[in-house]
Amino acid sequence: MTLFDPALSAARVQLAGALRSRVAGDDAETKAAAIWLTDGPRWFTPEDPIWRVHADASMFPAGIRALLLQSLHPLAMAGVAAHSGYKGDPWGRLQRTSEFLATTTFGTIEHAERQIARVRGIHRRVRGVTPDGRPYAADDPHLLMWVHLTEADSFLTSYQRYAEQPLTPEEADTYVEQSAVVAGRLGVLDPPTTVAQLRKGIESYRPELASTPEARDAARFLLVHPPLPLAARPGYAALAGGAVSMLPRWARRPLRLPWLPVTERVVGRPLGGAATSVVRWAMRTDEDVRHRRSA
Repeated sequence: MTLFDPALSAARVQLAGALRSRVAGDDAETKAAAIWLTDGPRWFTPEDPIWRVHADASMFPAGIRALLLQSLHPLAMAGVAAHSGYKGDPWGRLQRTSEFLATTTFGTIEHAERQIARVRGIHRRVRGVTPDGRPYAADDPHLLMWVHLTEADSFLTSYQRYAEQPLTPEEADTYVEQSAVVAGRLGVLDPPTTVAQLRKGIESYRPELASTPEARDAARFLLVHPPLPLAARPGYAALAGGAVSMLPRWARRPLRLPWLPVTERVVGRPLGGAATSVVRWAMRTDEDVRHRRSA
């Protein structure tokens, strides 16, 4: 033990608590205990790739990347802008998404199916018309597929870049196959089960994507004006920089994001990796209920 250990330990606990509060809500510990410690059959185990990916700190920049990609589909973005309340209650939306991912990945099948039924019920009520007159519905299998593709691709891409031990090609295919379990139950028709199918699926949507005011506004909100105190913004900016560095080049221009390959190699990727490592360090406390389940 050194003189700095108590201070580091206190900083670690404080940062972990702040992260959990933002991502999971003030009742994060109660939710975690219900998800991780409830007995019962589960779809996945700690040895599965989906468990490893979704439990890693790389999910932080991955989530930002997924939202940026999703915003490029005008129908999907119209639904988010009109119904999600992402500006008025961004943390509430993040916490609901986080709880869904944690429950369907780590929780019992009973709890996972209950979460899926809840989300499907919400989707059935989300209907509207885009500014250019096109109708949209959140339970449209075509839009659900786009959301699933962007999430699976972002979670896998971020893990492969920032994880301490990336997945092998075979494990990456398994991850895509396992992510299809929940996607299919949410209403996605024939979700991809390999990395090659996942990439092909992303490419197939490119003709439908567009630069809209709603998409550019969402990007500004996520990257320039996040609802965070000043002290937290440098860390978030590093994570966001890591997220942007993982975007494909074709996604940059519609969102008015510059392509600066040298800067991103020298600054964006290292900062994103450093910020992810700090989050990983903070979340690995002995008090983390997840260790009791996976040990």
